[in-house]
Amino acid sequence: MDFTKVLEQLRAELANLDAAILSLERLQQLDAPRRGRPPKLPGGPKRVGRLEDRQEEAAGGRQE
Repeated sequence: MDFTKVLEQLRAELANLDAAILSLERLQQLDAPRRGRPPKLPGGPKRVGRLEDRQEEAAGGRQE
């Protein structure tokens, strides 16, 4: 058994594990809760109501 080869392989594996740990730590930082107002959803809020009511709002509240 060649101890130098074993040590070489273990050092390479250690370097791979360190890189994997660093990548996971960076991903964890990205998942932190963000501050501020959330982005507006596409499409906006849905309007519910009668068509006549919406037409009156568009006409400035006039009733004909």
